[in-house]
Amino acid sequence: MDHAVLIALGLTLFAGLSTGIGSAIAFFTKRTNTGMLSLSLGLSAGVMLYISFVELYNSALTKMSEIYGDTQGQLYAMLSFFGGILLIMIIDFLVPEDDNPHEPAQVEEISKVHLKPKSTDTLIRTGILSAIVIAIHNFPEGMVTFLTALEEPSLGLPIAIAIAIHNIPEGISVSVPIYYATGKRSKAFWISFSSGLGEPLGALVGYLVLRPFLSESLFGILNAVIAGIMVYISLDELLPSAEKYGKHHLAIIGVILGMLVMALTLIVL
Repeated sequence: MDHAVLIALGLTLFAGLSTGIGSAIAFFTKRTNTGMLSLSLGLSAGVMLYISFVELYNSALTKMSEIYGDTQGQLYAMLSFFGGILLIMIIDFLVPEDDNPHEPAQVEEISKVHLKPKSTDTLIRTGILSAIVIAIHNFPEGMVTFLTALEEPSLGLPIAIAIAIHNIPEGISVSVPIYYATGKRSKAFWISFSSGLGEPLGALVGYLVLRPFLSESLFGILNAVIAGIMVYISLDELLPSAEKYGKHHLAIIGVILGMLVMALTLIVL
């Protein structure tokens, strides 16, 4: 396994296992710092949106146009972009809204719900189900981080950080019900932490499946697919969560800062 693959896998592992940060927040704070979380989620959305439209989709258009000509190349890039959106949308729609850990919730809200009398089995089921859902949902996100870092290492780190921020609320949704069911922080933490393994698993499976077919044409398609996935994540998960956690203007400031940071990063790198 070469150096580039190890770096890409390491970034993917970092992004996925950031669910453990959500667990730590849930255990050691009584109230959610909604302002900071709102700003962070907005920043994450800004990074993803800027990379998607300025770098990834533009790169896909260029590559596909060089290979297939302007008209056909633009068509293939467009279909790949909306194919990425459709893929992540289907995964999202298969999860019932009540069981979806991507629905924003605050530490104190989840704690209040799980302090009510409920059977231990029910609480554990809620936490385990959330962990499974997150692992499934993180599978394509792992491929996004890994394949982007593999082709464009300069984009891999900001994407990994953006996805890591977006995984923090997921860690909260897994760890809190398990903690209230068992009274064990360590058990809740490790189950929450391991739910992020869906990302490196997605990276490995994606790499092993696609490795024999990697080419300029396939990377062009993948860039557009990845751009579509990240745009959907930003619009469907990050921005609504940022709005829910904080004030509208704080979320928008986060988005603009994320775009600015990403723009400056691309200039420097």
